[in-house]
Amino acid sequence: MSTTYRRTHIKGKQLLYRAVPFAVGLAAAIIMLLLFAPVSRLHTVWQFLSGAVTSRYYIGTVLNTATLLITAALGSGIAITAGEYNIGGEGQIYAGGFTAAVILAHVPLPPALALVAAGLAGSGVSALLALISAALRHFKNASVLLTSFVVSSAVIPIIDGLIAGPARGQTGNLLATAFIPENTRFPRLLPPAPLSAAAAVIPLLCVCAWWYLYRTTGGRRLRIRGTAPLFAEYCGYPRAAMLYGALAASGAFHGLCGFIAVCGTYFTCHTGFYSGIGWNALSCALIAQSHPIALIPAGLVLSWLFTSASRVAIANNFGFDMNALIQGLIIFALSIKSIRRNKR
Repeated sequence: MSTTYRRTHIKGKQLLYRAVPFAVGLAAAIIMLLLFAPVSRLHTVWQFLSGAVTSRYYIGTVLNTATLLITAALGSGIAITAGEYNIGGEGQIYAGGFTAAVILAHVPLPPALALVAAGLAGSGVSALLALISAALRHFKNASVLLTSFVVSSAVIPIIDGLIAGPARGQTGNLLATAFIPENTRFPRLLPPAPLSAAAAVIPLLCVCAWWYLYRTTGGRRLRIRGTAPLFAEYCGYPRAAMLYGALAASGAFHGLCGFIAVCGTYFTCHTGFYSGIGWNALSCALIAQSHPIALIPAGLVLSWLFTSASRVAIANNFGFDMNALIQGLIIFALSIKSIRRNKR
């Protein structure tokens, strides 16, 4: 077997691996529509397949959702590359968005300086949350997968309480912080869709992450640590520094996602805005096998799938959360594939 043929065969298997979760989610959505759509089921399926690209609003919504997913998936992917699973993304997104919203609404700074301060503070707070798991891993050998989830579960109700209490805005009935000033809001690219100018920056972040992981010594060491930790230890790689650095970067990207959601989509931090983003971003990272460039198409397809499902479920007045079921089946498919790969 030639080297070229072998490489082509391996790439084909990788593409097939990445396509399976999408196929499972798509098939599940179509089956649910055929079973539960009240009338004209085939027409409803066609609306699901084509509806997200039939208007300026839905195209912008798909791209905006993809922007948030890809940003958070960069955080999940870096942790996975280092051999850890940060599943506290939702709490970190919430903390980053809340911190940014409070700073922008209450700290009197020039707009550009306020945005920089809010972005750094939001990312920093989320990085600190991830570093709690890193410290527990370092000193107590506690699983990052478990501790990141526990920390996230503890942070979310604390922020809910702050938003319902001292940090709540004085206008409207929404459980949210005060709206940020108009001069600190990202401009919209496809109004009235929530797509903001941040969408143009995220591909550059993916390229930068790819360059670091695949073109620098530090990135190569991080990838080796994730795939062969004993070999990395034998080579004398700085285990603690890599652990803390990877999880800090993971948390920072999740916090950046919250900052983008506040400044580009909601213009406030309301309770529950993070819901689903963290888990969908983890699915995106697993599908792309943590490759920063592959996150872009993975995020776009997942965004289309979830946006289309939400659109059809609302239009047909479904009594269940269709997105949650699709999300669960995608994660289940990823788990099955991962178990089979580990056995091999």
